[in-house]
Amino acid sequence: MITVDIDKNSGFCAGVIRAIGKAEEFLDSGDSRRLYSLGAIVHNDSELERLSGKGLVTIDKEDFDEMVSAEGEVLLIRAHGEPPQTYERAASLGFQVIDCTCPVVLKLQQRIKESYLKQKETGLGQILIFGKIGHAEVLGLIGQTEGTAVVVEDIAMMEDAIAEGRIMLDVPTEVFSQTTKSPAEYRSLCARLEEQMARHNELSVERFKGRGLLSVHDTICSQVATRHERLSKFALEHDMIIFVAGKASSNGKVLCDLCKSLNIRTYHIDSPCEIKREWFRADDKVGVCGATSTPKWLLEETASHVLELNRFVPEWEETFKVGNGTGC
Repeated sequence: MITVDIDKNSGFCAGVIRAIGKAEEFLDSGDSRRLYSLGAIVHNDSELERLSGKGLVTIDKEDFDEMVSAEGEVLLIRAHGEPPQTYERAASLGFQVIDCTCPVVLKLQQRIKESYLKQKETGLGQILIFGKIGHAEVLGLIGQTEGTAVVVEDIAMMEDAIAEGRIMLDVPTEVFSQTTKSPAEYRSLCARLEEQMARHNELSVERFKGRGLLSVHDTICSQVATRHERLSKFALEHDMIIFVAGKASSNGKVLCDLCKSLNIRTYHIDSPCEIKREWFRADDKVGVCGATSTPKWLLEETASHVLELNRFVPEWEETFKVGNGTGC
């Protein structure tokens, strides 16, 4: 008997739900003004198509920079947040801004800005951000430091930056993480940096800890951190995983890679039409899950498609059912 479970912990995070809710509120209000989203409000083509049908106009940075005037128009800042320069540019164009920056991201921006201003006063120190280079959230974080923060995606990139002198080992260093990164990877990176700094300063790691040269900030969203733990269990509890997320989703890549590391039969799809019948076995327990950018309705549609795709295979006469996995 083949079964399909939907991970109850997957789907939009609170920040994305808030942003989409504000967009829909404006689009359904009857206001005649156009609503522009600076960048995709969510990294999911199906959801973007739905919102576009309601009237949401998505523009990129190039479109934004080329605008001459937007007097009377409305600009939505998505949950990822933006650097200060974006708000200044929007004001100069005449946009009314609906700021949907996730409160968790906004708090992180403020913490980085405070740290940067303190370092600027003393003229000593550096800020390191663990995140995806070019990601919208990361660009917003770098903007709080006037572009001076160093961004690394992994330990190898960090060590290259150390070797090149872009990360110094003898100055006060504050480390922050993009809110949707892997907690385990962040811990490993920070531990490696601590080892490098301790060795450079000819101290043991234990003695180095009391010198105040390295400050590691816990800035990964708690909802995301919890999801990693629960998703690990969900992946192990199923014979195969259908992971639904846009290929451009940073969080989607992190979570899908997590599933693949625990369950080799993990398939990453954008939409149900990508699913192939040959992936399945007659007695599979299938788990359907997704990223913080994946809508619940798409997870449900995927589960239904899996059942329909396999329902009429002649050699499979077993019954089929769909349920909601606990995911924890």
